[in-house]
Amino acid sequence: MEEKQDSLLSGVKEIARRAKVSRATVDRVIHNRPGVSVKTKNRINAIIKELDYQPNVLAQRLALTSRGIIRLAVLLPDISEETEYWKAPLEGINKAEAEIKQYGLQVDYYFFDQNVQSVFALQVQQIMENNPDGVLITPTFEPDSIRLLEYCKTKKIPCVLMNSDIAGQHRLCYIGPELFDSGYLSAQLVHYCLKDQQKVMIVNIAREIENNAAILVKEEGFLAYFKEKLSERLLVALNTTDTRHHAVAARLNELLELESHIGVIYVTNSRVSLVAQWLESIGRSDIILIGYDYLAQNIEFLKRGVIDFLLCEKPQEQGYRSVMTLFQFLVFGTLVKEDYLIPIDIITSANYRYYRN
Repeated sequence: MEEKQDSLLSGVKEIARRAKVSRATVDRVIHNRPGVSVKTKNRINAIIKELDYQPNVLAQRLALTSRGIIRLAVLLPDISEETEYWKAPLEGINKAEAEIKQYGLQVDYYFFDQNVQSVFALQVQQIMENNPDGVLITPTFEPDSIRLLEYCKTKKIPCVLMNSDIAGQHRLCYIGPELFDSGYLSAQLVHYCLKDQQKVMIVNIAREIENNAAILVKEEGFLAYFKEKLSERLLVALNTTDTRHHAVAARLNELLELESHIGVIYVTNSRVSLVAQWLESIGRSDIILIGYDYLAQNIEFLKRGVIDFLLCEKPQEQGYRSVMTLFQFLVFGTLVKEDYLIPIDIITSANYRYYRN
């Protein structure tokens, strides 16, 4: 960074020497600030053109910050025993950080338990108190996420939403899957697998279902397909906020006794392995199982044929792109014209070896 700044200063110094003015005057012209006569400005611009001088945008931007660095606040669910999903986006964020930290960018991490809204709220408050230059969040809890987004809007702090979006909110961009389409695609896949007289079980497993936008929007897309192409009467719903295996298995057993013609089960998140474990334990290899995410436990069940399809949305790429988007906007002023929607991939036992998150 010192070398880049030295290079910038030496260029300005040479222009000032040739124009017989101070470096401050050259700086005013480069940044189009007032206080320089037209004659002097024209002379300086002619020398800049002659030398083909290209100001170091990065060094200039860093020089404008009082800290000499650009700080990004990342608000992300912690990796837990319940799910290793958040390991992948964190790896992507770490990869981006490793590539750009030499340019004076620092990533500050704020982790929270995705089952505890109060911790999320405390981390939001901490971010606002620390006043970062950019923010990356996964908006797990919508009210507190909106509070942070409104703060960022007031302070003109760019904010990127990752993995799930909040409609109607001001943010730099959203990077992640189109969740409605993800649910719709899942229903289309279910349709291909469904046989006559069979029903579909749609399973939501999360301690926070009512406030979980990712689950709710995917479910909305799934239901929309059945309304358009089939019938909602073919659907059987199971919602459980108890994510322990024995509790999930007990609920599944109860529902299967009532609905014996279940042919396909669709799980709206990465906890599909809980259902796979149950199916394997009761020996029901005839039921098609569809769920989400390229996780080690899910892949094991996929290899054994218990899980038939995994929908994957490149979480590592989401993390990487989110940080790089903020970096390019803050340092180079790169305009973000639209959201970046991640492809929705269908993984099976035949192609899982070639997939990368």
